[in-house]
Amino acid sequence: FSFSQFSGTENSHKRVSSRSNPGFLERLGETAGGTVLGVGLFFASFYVLFTNEGRALKTASSLDEGLSLVVSLNPFSNVDYQNNDNLVHLSAKLRTLQPLHDPNYRVVVQAVQLKRQVEMYQWVESHDSRDYQENGETKTETTYNYNTEWKSELINSRHFDKEIGHENPSAMAVESVTVVAPEVRVGPFLLSKGLVEQINNFQTLRLKDFPPFEPGSFLTIYEDYFYHTPYPRRPEVWETISTTSDTHVRVSFSYAGLSGEGFYPAPAETVSVVAMQSGENLKSYKTRSGDRLEFLYLEELSAQEVFEKEHQSNAMRTWGLRFAGWALMFLGISLTTRILYTLVDWLPVVRELVSLGLKLFAFCISCSLSLLVIASGWLFYRPLVALGLVAVALLPVLIGRARAPAKKNQ
Repeated sequence: FSFSQFSGTENSHKRVSSRSNPGFLERLGETAGGTVLGVGLFFASFYVLFTNEGRALKTASSLDEGLSLVVSLNPFSNVDYQNNDNLVHLSAKLRTLQPLHDPNYRVVVQAVQLKRQVEMYQWVESHDSRDYQENGETKTETTYNYNTEWKSELINSRHFDKEIGHENPSAMAVESVTVVAPEVRVGPFLLSKGLVEQINNFQTLRLKDFPPFEPGSFLTIYEDYFYHTPYPRRPEVWETISTTSDTHVRVSFSYAGLSGEGFYPAPAETVSVVAMQSGENLKSYKTRSGDRLEFLYLEELSAQEVFEKEHQSNAMRTWGLRFAGWALMFLGISLTTRILYTLVDWLPVVRELVSLGLKLFAFCISCSLSLLVIASGWLFYRPLVALGLVAVALLPVLIGRARAPAKKNQ
C-alpha cells in the first residue's frame, strides 16, 4: 500500500510507499531472472569484443590503403578529370551559392547549416528516493520538487506525480528546425551529403553583433535570444496556447560552416577533405576491405595529418568498445553468480564475504576472458601479438597453480 505526505510549499511534497520484505523463495525467483539476463550479457560481450577487433584491423588497413593512394590537389586549379575515381585530398574555403535565412526572425547567415533552437518555459519535476526498514517492511520515501525551466523538448505534465498547479502546454508554439544549403562547394568541387553532415561545428549567433532591425511587436531581443514576451526577465508558464504572442518562448540561432567572404558574422572557413573525385563531385571512396573513406575536417590539414587523426579516432573507438565488452562480461558474470549471494544473504557476516568474493571472481574472470577473446580476434591478422595477449590472460591461472603446491608443502 502507499500513502502521501505533503510538506513545505506546493512545489515540493513527499510520498512514502511501503511493501513487505520478500521471502526466500521470492528473492530466489528474482535472482533467477537476473541469472538469465546475465547469461545473455555474457555471450553478448563475446560478440562485441570479437567483432570490434575485426572492425579495428579492417579500418586500420583501409586507412593505410587510402594514405598510399591519396592525391593532393591544388585548391586554386580547375577540375582535372584524370583524377576521376581516385582518392583525393583538398584544403580550401567553403562556398555556398546564397545565404540561409529565417524570414520569421529576419536572420540571414552565409553558412552551410542554420539551426533554430526553440525553448519554452515549463514545469519540470525532479525526485529523489531513499529506502529504509521499519516494522519489518521496506519503505521508500520519494521527495518530488517542481521548478520552472527553459526546455527545448515538450514536457508532458500528465506524467507528474502532482499535476495540479504544474500544468504545461500541450504543444510548442514554434518548432525547432535546421536549414542546410542545397549546394556546398570546396574549391571547384561539390560536396556529397555525407561530407556536408560532417560540418557540424555549430556556434551561437550573437544577436548583439547582428545588423540592427525592428524585431516586431510580439518579439523582444534579450542577450542572444528572441523572446515571445515583452518581459523576458519575468517568464511564466502558460497552460494553453492560442497564439505565439501569448506564450513564453525563446528562440536562439546557431550556424555551422561559414561560407561567405566578408559576410556577417565572419569570413568563410577553410576545411580539409579526403574523398573520391567523380567529375565535379566529391563522394565516398570504397577500399579493398569494403570500408568507405569520406573525411572532412574543419581546419587546414595535409593528407598525412588527416589519416593520422582517423587512426587516432579508430584507436579511441576500439578501446571504448573493448571497455564496453569487458563491462558487459563483468556484469553478466556478476548477475549469473548472484544466486550464490541470495542463498546466504540471511547470514550478515557470510553474505559480505561472499559478495566480495563474487566481485573479485567476476573481475578476474572477465579480465582474463576479455583478453582471450581479443587475442582470438587478432590471431588471424597478428599472430605474435595474439600469443602475447594469451600469455597475459593465462597469467592469473599460472600464478594460482604455482601457489597451490607451496600451500600443500606447508
